[in-house]
Amino acid sequence: MSFRAVAQRATQAAVARPALVAAPRLATASAVRFYSDKPSPEAKASSLIESLPGNSLVSKTGWVTLGTGLTAVAISKEIYVANEETVILAASLIFAVIVGRAVTGPYKEWADSQIEKISNILNGARKTHTTAVQARIDSVEQQKDVVDITKALYQVAKETAQTEKEVFELKQKTAIASDVKAVLDSWVRYEAAEREQEQRQLAEAVIQKVQDSLKDEKLQKQILDNAVAEIEQLVKSKAL
Repeated sequence: MSFRAVAQRATQAAVARPALVAAPRLATASAVRFYSDKPSPEAKASSLIESLPGNSLVSKTGWVTLGTGLTAVAISKEIYVANEETVILAASLIFAVIVGRAVTGPYKEWADSQIEKISNILNGARKTHTTAVQARIDSVEQQKDVVDITKALYQVAKETAQTEKEVFELKQKTAIASDVKAVLDSWVRYEAAEREQEQRQLAEAVIQKVQDSLKDEKLQKQILDNAVAEIEQLVKSKAL
């Protein structure tokens, strides 16, 4: 029944063909332009060959030959009988091919855009990573003399510690010398005070002894006699 429908449609198309011939010139020109825009048979053949599975022309030709041979064997051995279902299957395959070709272009464009987007993201990430690595390399390059600088700083720190040690020792010696000087000064002051005290006591004792001696009458008379004798001696010497 399906075969009859297809045959009936083909008959209607054959009947309608003269009407197309009698169409206006504008429609004819549009149709001519439409058909002129269609790809050439060579391009169609190339696209069909490219759509076949396989990586080379030999493998693709092998698939076509294998399919044709299997179909011929199936028909000759009456394994497969052509009927209405065959026509429906062929029409379905043709429709699937047309739909596949119609969808392939937009899908390819979408896939290419996604691939380009992902490639841009990956390239950007790679550039960012490269920049970060280069910055790290530059920072490490700037720190290449850190060992020498560390050694120099260690030497300076060592010398500083030695200087601080010497300064501390000098401070300790100065403090000890100051304490010793203070003790000696205090001892000198003590001895001076003692000597002054002894001299004062000695002077007081001598004065007291002299005063006590002067209170003696014999001593007073002796002193007076000595004084009179000296005066007489002076008078005699002047008289001469």
